[in-house]
Amino acid sequence: MDFKVLAIDKQTKARYGELSLANVKIPTPVFMPVGTLGTVKALTPVQLKETYTRIILCNAYHLCLRPGEQIIRRLGGLHKYIGWEGAIITDSGGYQVFSLAGLTKILDNGIEFQSPIDGTKIFLTPERMTQIQNDIGSDIIMAFDECVPYPCEKDRAYLATQRTLAWAERCLAAHKNNQQALFGIVQGSVFSDLRIECAQRLVEMSFDGYSIGGLSVGEGGALMNEVLDYTIDYLPQDKPRYLMGVGFPVDILNAIERGVDMFDCVIPTRNGRNGCAFTSTGTVKILNSQYKEDDRPLDETCKCYTCQYFTRSYIRHLFQSKEILGLTLISFHNIYYFQNVMQQARESIAKGTFKDFKANFLLKQSE
Repeated sequence: MDFKVLAIDKQTKARYGELSLANVKIPTPVFMPVGTLGTVKALTPVQLKETYTRIILCNAYHLCLRPGEQIIRRLGGLHKYIGWEGAIITDSGGYQVFSLAGLTKILDNGIEFQSPIDGTKIFLTPERMTQIQNDIGSDIIMAFDECVPYPCEKDRAYLATQRTLAWAERCLAAHKNNQQALFGIVQGSVFSDLRIECAQRLVEMSFDGYSIGGLSVGEGGALMNEVLDYTIDYLPQDKPRYLMGVGFPVDILNAIERGVDMFDCVIPTRNGRNGCAFTSTGTVKILNSQYKEDDRPLDETCKCYTCQYFTRSYIRHLFQSKEILGLTLISFHNIYYFQNVMQQARESIAKGTFKDFKANFLLKQSE
């Protein structure tokens, strides 16, 4: 992996860069659609490519449960297995462990949990999760971490941060595939001293990139921005910065302004499957009766396939009829929309006008 910063906005910390992996060059800031189980829901790899997506996120934790990393490895690796020619980043599963709190037992050595699929007891260690990601062959892999909820007592956050750091060292030692980049994850809840210590110690370990985890778990946008403000300053200028699981456009733009390069979230496809389209003038909830005879596209400024060929009325009809095509059309549009916002953000950073771009974007959303 190679990463270079090509431009920095004149009034903010926003960065325009390029992330080079073995099979693709990715301009940053970049949005990565989520394909947890090896598929971005409702879309084919060909459709994803048509949205100008170059990298997706899959989840090693889920893939090791089913179909199993050895099957993926024997059948040619994750890219071949899912038919995706672009880049792939895999999350190690720290957030999934957090979300399945009732089924897990967190120990210093690793995590014991009950499989949500068949109830089997499984024990995962940093070494095991690193091996799983080495085996499936994603381009970027994540260190194993412990994510805590919000609100969280500081003593609990401290223990999770120390455990995350210890596990990060073990992941580095276990990492055997030099064709993959390994990112460390900064934890620490909303406590500045914990976040700063975690960032500093991870930088001393020298990862290929740095992720900021444990946000978008209920703390709200203002507090998330505050955490980013003091965390970013302790991460290297010459390595990519990845904010995990944050996906509403306003939150993405706020994070870009603070110097974040990479984003992933289920928001575009999850909202799409529930009939909510993102547009240049705000969201469209397609099942609302006002769209029953609306002959306009979802977004009159959008050039995606959905907006070029289909009306709001027809897409509403598909949702009312529970036709799968409706889910596909809005999911496709939403990802195309997100990628277009990222492209506009990159262009504005290169011109030194990101602050104006963000202000105009937010103004149009409120009209």
